[in-house]
This record gives sequence, C-alpha cells and structure tokens, in this order.
Amino acid sequence: MTAVHEQWAETAPEVAADRPARGRVAAPRLARHTLTLDDGHRVQIAVAGRGVPFVVVHGFSAEGLLYAQTLSRLVSAGFKVVAIDTAGHGGTAGLASGGGDLARYGALLGRAVDHLGIKRALYAGHSMGGRLVTELIGREPRRAIGVMLIDAIVGESWDRKVALSRFLPPIMAVTGIGLVLDTASTVPVVRNPRQAIKLGRLWAPVATNNMLRPQGLIGAAISIMRSGPSRWLLEAMADNLVPVYVIHGDRDYPVPVSTARDAARRTRGELILVHGASHSWLLRDPEAMPAIVAELLDTSLGDVIRLALAVEGAPIGVEDTIEEIERALYRPDALVHRLTPPLEFVATDARRHRPTFRWTRSHPR
Repeated sequence: MTAVHEQWAETAPEVAADRPARGRVAAPRLARHTLTLDDGHRVQIAVAGRGVPFVVVHGFSAEGLLYAQTLSRLVSAGFKVVAIDTAGHGGTAGLASGGGDLARYGALLGRAVDHLGIKRALYAGHSMGGRLVTELIGREPRRAIGVMLIDAIVGESWDRKVALSRFLPPIMAVTGIGLVLDTASTVPVVRNPRQAIKLGRLWAPVATNNMLRPQGLIGAAISIMRSGPSRWLLEAMADNLVPVYVIHGDRDYPVPVSTARDAARRTRGELILVHGASHSWLLRDPEAMPAIVAELLDTSLGDVIRLALAVEGAPIGVEDTIEEIERALYRPDALVHRLTPPLEFVATDARRHRPTFRWTRSHPR
C-alpha cells in the first residue's frame, strides 16, 4: 500500500493550507464506456486511474459522471475509480420488469463488477447507491475490501419511514420533495459561482436524460418503496468483518443522522459526521470526500487495504508497486484495464483548496 500513500502525498489536494501545490500532479480523465454483459444488459461506466479499485455508486436520479470532480480527485489518491450507473440511470438499461426489488439492482451492480474483472474493491455508495452497495456486499461480503456508506438510505430510521409510507404514501412524497430541494440548494450560486457553473454543466445532461427516460426513475422509486429492512444486510457485513465507514451530513433532513448512527452500530463501523452538510454535500464541495479518504488512508483504511492485499497474496512492504496491487485485486487480463485511459501528469502551480466542510469521527455503540 505504500504506492497508494506515495501517490497521495504527491498528487492529493492540499488540505492543511490553501497554498500552491507545485510540481507534477495527476490530470485524470474519466472515460465513459457502455458494457454489454453476458446476459445482454447494457451498463454504462466511467473509469480512470491506477491501483486499488474504488467502485462508486450514485444516488437516485443521478449518474456516475455527476460526481466527476470528486472522482478525479480520488484518482489522484492512487485509486482506479469505477463509477457505475445503476439500472434505469445514465446510460444503463432499466430492469426488464421496470424495478420492484432493490436486490436486483444490487445483483446487476455485481455482474458489472465481475464483467470488468475486479476481484475485490472498495465500494462507496451515495444515498440510494449506499443501499445498493449494502444489498451487494451484505450478500457477497468477499467482494469488499471495505465499504463507505455516504448519506445512505439504510438503517432503522429509514426502514421505519419506508414501512410507514406503505400505509401513508405522502410520507415518501415529502421525503422526495426534500431531496429535490436539497439538490437544488447544493448548487453554490452565491458562495462559489465558479463551482456552481461546473456543477450546472454536469447536471444538465443528467436532467435531460431523466426527462427523456422517466421510466427508469419510476422503477427505482417503486423499488425503494417496496424495499425490505436493511438491518440484516448491515449485520451481515459486521458478521463477515467487512470494514464499514458511514459518512453522513449532520444536516441531512430527508435521510436523518439517526439512520447513519444505526448503520454504524449494526455494522460495527466508524461514523464520520460532516458538519453543516446536507444530503448532497459531496457535490457542493468536491474536496471534502477526497480529504476524508486521505485521512482514513493514514489510519484504519490504510491497514484495511494492506490486509486485503496480503489475503490476495500481494507482497507487503516498501517495494509494493501499482502493478503488484493490480495483480492481487483484479483478474488476469481484466477488461477494466483496457477501458482505462492513460493517467497523465502535468506540471502545475495551481492552488489546492481546503474542504469547505469539517467532520468528526466516532464509533457508536
């Protein structure tokens, strides 16, 4: 894992001070591809980078490329980032029946990962994506090096809301309106007009796609409404010793903090509260999530990755290379390598900014 730490030290955003970061830095370019799985299902991905695979799953009504700014910064940390569009979102075809079961969404995610030749990976899911990661890893824990649940729709408080909405549908309608308003307020028009323009450019094709293909969103919404308890999936990850990091905005009202605390307890994981952050905080500030990952790499996450590499037969020590890491965590001749664009390094004195948000870490009991 030294290779990951060394690449982060050379290329990561400066989080200790807002000063120029001089020298050669990564200039990652996310390449978008459409896969056709063995069963004929069409799945769209975006990929960039080298090293430990980091599979990222977006939230409801979004798609992987919407998180491009954060994903590019994670590439600079020494990861091969693979953002996968879920069924009915982005360029991924919907499920044959139109949805109705979140387990099927999770299974499609697993088939896409297998098709790419990834043996073990870090998994991160935002909102609905967090539930889909939980669906997959709760059933197949051997796939995961670790899991990051970002404002995920899992945990007891969320499960109760879903169960109650079956008798009182307006409850979920209010939640949906809250998420829409949260997303609208995410664009920092006043505080950071430049970031607002960048985010607007990313949102425009997503919104257009949603208007042209609303059936995908309808299927996902029905599946969320019909979803069963997440409790046993969370507890299954704990039983199988999957390291879990629950990352949640403390001002996420549609998906309350109480559900994150419950998820952290049930997984015996770590809770990271992002202060002043609403549901879509990682879109507002693309520096925050990479900075959290950098902090985790210097502590428990670095140890977790080293252990996973040892289990997969990779040598441990200062001589570790990206090639050795990739041999351990990918299948031979993995398709994902052929789909990944070259990682270019450029000379720059561009300023790296501090994250807007701050966070605290704990282990709920």
